[in-house]
Amino acid sequence: MVSRVIPVDPFDLVIFGGTGDLAKRKILPGLFIRFRAGQMPEDSRIIGAARADLDDAGFRKMAQAALTEFVARDKLDAEVMGRFLQRLHYVSIDATGEGGWTELAGLMRPGVVRAFYFSVAPSLFGDLAERLHAHGIAEPQSRIVVEKPFGRDLASAEALNAVLAAHFDERQIYRIDHYLGKETVQNLMAVRFANILFEPVWNAQYVDHVQITVAETVGVGGRGSYYDKSGAMRDMVQNHMMQLLCLIAMEPPYKFDPNAVRDEKLKVIRALEPVPPEDIVRGQYRGVPGKDGRDGKAEPSYVEDVGDPQSRTESYIALKVRVANWRWQGTPFYLRTGKKLRGRTSEIAIVFKEAPHSLFGENESWKANVLTIRLQPNEGMNLSVMIKEPGPGGMRLTDVPLDMSFADALGEEGTDIPDAYERLIMDVIRGNQTLFMRGDEVEAAWAWTDPIIKGWEERGDRPRGYDPYSSGPEDALMLLHRDGRRWREIRE
Repeated sequence: MVSRVIPVDPFDLVIFGGTGDLAKRKILPGLFIRFRAGQMPEDSRIIGAARADLDDAGFRKMAQAALTEFVARDKLDAEVMGRFLQRLHYVSIDATGEGGWTELAGLMRPGVVRAFYFSVAPSLFGDLAERLHAHGIAEPQSRIVVEKPFGRDLASAEALNAVLAAHFDERQIYRIDHYLGKETVQNLMAVRFANILFEPVWNAQYVDHVQITVAETVGVGGRGSYYDKSGAMRDMVQNHMMQLLCLIAMEPPYKFDPNAVRDEKLKVIRALEPVPPEDIVRGQYRGVPGKDGRDGKAEPSYVEDVGDPQSRTESYIALKVRVANWRWQGTPFYLRTGKKLRGRTSEIAIVFKEAPHSLFGENESWKANVLTIRLQPNEGMNLSVMIKEPGPGGMRLTDVPLDMSFADALGEEGTDIPDAYERLIMDVIRGNQTLFMRGDEVEAAWAWTDPIIKGWEERGDRPRGYDPYSSGPEDALMLLHRDGRRWREIRE
């Protein structure tokens, strides 16, 4: 199978915060890979803009070092890199003043797509938007890309949306969530809506429950000061996991159109019921002294990582969520995410109900069918089905996986899956907002999230401790056990 690469139109992409960590790790490497694949036209340009006192040569040197560090060695080609680096330019700019804006305006070309990536703190969004218009740099067809966090509550999200709306139409604003750029996440829509096999049983009549797991093996580390102000609920559930839930639970849109898809996601968010305290489990990872930790090293606790012994911020959260509509009434969605867990995995498990009657009597091996969508690692899908165990001795049942990993099913192409940032940045240039969040989506998600956070703050709840590299707090097991269900195992 030969992958089709469709070039985008020529563009000028300005990266505000072009010397920052995100630009080095994700944005520039993603653009280089798309350039290498032939998707980025030779006459396109990337303009770094930041406070650092650099020129074009200095920015190219920085970019070359970033590509060398963050791009796989087998994808680095000196000739291709040389051509890519020539597309790079730099302007030293003052986001809150006037320095550099005239120079930036002089670099912009007529007749090409203009896109502006706000890889900066949200507090600077308004200053950048205002100056882009004051200096005539932004045009009616220009696009801006903004990174999360999209506020830390409903009030701040509304204020942030208002700041952007003062200078840009909603059709120009691309709120990026890299989870939506993952190949398997998009395949979830293809599996649901391109196959008659699944959609008829994608409802409460046939689905017992849904589990969404995003587990990480790392702690908060150097992000402690940021993370302690957000926690797992704000950092993961309100955005990434909310989007995954929406793609599973949404109704079929009338067509694969940005607003049609986002309209259906918004309906799901608005149908989410309030979550009572007994359906919430929060945790913090403990420390391990001496040589008892992984690899024989001591493991700092969460409060040691963030430097606050009194911190009540969660590094783990599990929720039982209900969607109050006809399709999903009575089918719970169990969400969990956390730091320093047993394995690194992101998956969605659709657990179907058991057959209403067993033809084979009591059988301890009987298991429900489960469709598992693996987002990382080893992207792919797995459907467990029951078959007869081979051999004599009666009708003994066993479950076997119908397993499809992209690497196995698609050969070399399956191992060369574009990074989420590669795909999403190209979608910005195309003007395709399907995989980006709309302002009303963001606000609706915060409207559901805020009362949950406010509730545990008012109650003074403390997170439960859990051992590093475990499955999380023991209380999280009871969240499913009391319903006669079990979490899927987090594998190392």
